[in-house]
Amino acid sequence: MTDFNQPLGGNQMPRFAGPATMMRLPTQASAEGLDVCFVGVPMDIGTSNRSGTRHGPRQIRAESCMLRPYNMATGAAPFDSLQVADIGDIAINTFDLKKSVGIIEAAYDEILKHKVIPLTLGGDHTLTLPILRAMKKKYGPVAMVHIDAHADINEHMFGEAIAHGTPFRRAVEEGCLQGDKVFQIGLRGTGYSAEDFDWPRNQGFTVVTAEECWHKSLTPLMEQVRQKIGNHPCYITYDIDSLDPAFAPGTGTAEIGGLSTWQALEIVRGCRGLNIVGGDLVEVSPPYDPSGNTALIGANLLYEMLCVLPGVKYAR
Repeated sequence: MTDFNQPLGGNQMPRFAGPATMMRLPTQASAEGLDVCFVGVPMDIGTSNRSGTRHGPRQIRAESCMLRPYNMATGAAPFDSLQVADIGDIAINTFDLKKSVGIIEAAYDEILKHKVIPLTLGGDHTLTLPILRAMKKKYGPVAMVHIDAHADINEHMFGEAIAHGTPFRRAVEEGCLQGDKVFQIGLRGTGYSAEDFDWPRNQGFTVVTAEECWHKSLTPLMEQVRQKIGNHPCYITYDIDSLDPAFAPGTGTAEIGGLSTWQALEIVRGCRGLNIVGGDLVEVSPPYDPSGNTALIGANLLYEMLCVLPGVKYAR
């Protein structure tokens, strides 16, 4: 019988003490032997407005100390069925975005040599492109559930092809995404032209604007997502700025009129049953998060991603 790693409990060690890992889990140097690994990408050199997401992984880990192993709402018991550990951070090149993208891709190539699902603590949204490049090598073009205020399909930013506003245009161009199985949820705000959200639609993406989400449950939407994606390998990428800044002010490019935390839970929990091969939570910027609540939400959403992975047992 496998002895699964368990988060350090609050009755064993006070919540404010103990290891500074995701959920105070054990740490190891590689993904070998794991079913799921938490990994940090402490990067903000791809941001276009407020920086600070380089501190995101550390703060998400700090706020995750309040998480307990059982999901009381859904019955998920991920630590009874999956071997999970925190494998630390990827050592990016702080001064060179292009080199950092290559470093991240190489790191995920190594991670994906193992039969493991990586859950990534960001970091700015640039990091999803090299992860998708690595995913393509293992799985081919993947489906994607992308929750964000922004489509991140810019052609260029300040003349650069790679930044946090361009990853999904590059991912389409490079054949990393199965376009008819990509959902973008929560898009909103002002744009440069009336057609800004049409480019993803023209690639086959299903675009669900924030206005379409107002005043309603997103559970029916997620039924459509599951039906359309089916068993295709699927990646989840969650930009914390998809939430209204009333919930998550600690981010670099905040937009009013966003999703609520309960809608965020409906979306992630609604991914149960998908063939999830990886996920990330990006754009938490602790310098703009004085209460720590943005990082706390990020930690909880990463836990919810863990709870919907294939192979998770449910206590009820």
